[in-house]
Amino acid sequence: MHIRKSSTSVVTAAIGVIALVMIAIWQFYLFVVFKGSSSIANAPGGTLHLWLAIGITLIACVGFFVFSVFLRHNRDDELNITSLDAL
Repeated sequence: MHIRKSSTSVVTAAIGVIALVMIAIWQFYLFVVFKGSSSIANAPGGTLHLWLAIGITLIACVGFFVFSVFLRHNRDDELNITSLDAL
């Protein structure tokens, strides 16, 4: 199966993966600094942020895998040049 690569789709995929990573980092940051109503650090109260960070990270990993498939080397476009000395 040959997938045609355009620069627009590659850039869009890269921006999408980077955006997902940034959102995952932000959610993990919110988990770390979560404070309860008494302004005391309350890690168990921010578990939703942790689960969001883990889920978004997994989605970003799958997106990176798909993105790397788009960038892989196409063997059909290879140009083989043989030397006359080798014959």
